[in-house]
Amino acid sequence: MAYIIIKVTYPNKEEADKIIKHLLTKRLISSANTFPIRSTSSWTGKIMEVDEYIALFKTRRDNWEIVKTEIKKLHSYKIPCITKIEAEANKDYEDWVVNQTK
Repeated sequence: MAYIIIKVTYPNKEEADKIIKHLLTKRLISSANTFPIRSTSSWTGKIMEVDEYIALFKTRRDNWEIVKTEIKKLHSYKIPCITKIEAEANKDYEDWVVNQTK
């Protein structure tokens, strides 16, 4: 039984934490990891370098659409980066992910 990791970037830790708590309260994710990153991209024709936070959410595969929708509702970016990554882990951990989410 595989699960997914959803990778999302945020402008700051406070926004990441707010959305993490929202998703945990709704039991849409089992856990999240956050860490600071430096992002470089092309935005409106300019090369941009910004400090951001990234969050990795662990959840069931079938929660992808609802988690994505919830993130979009709360995210401050006009075009947030919300990426689904297929994942596999030891059976005990995968069972825990499933048992912590609905």
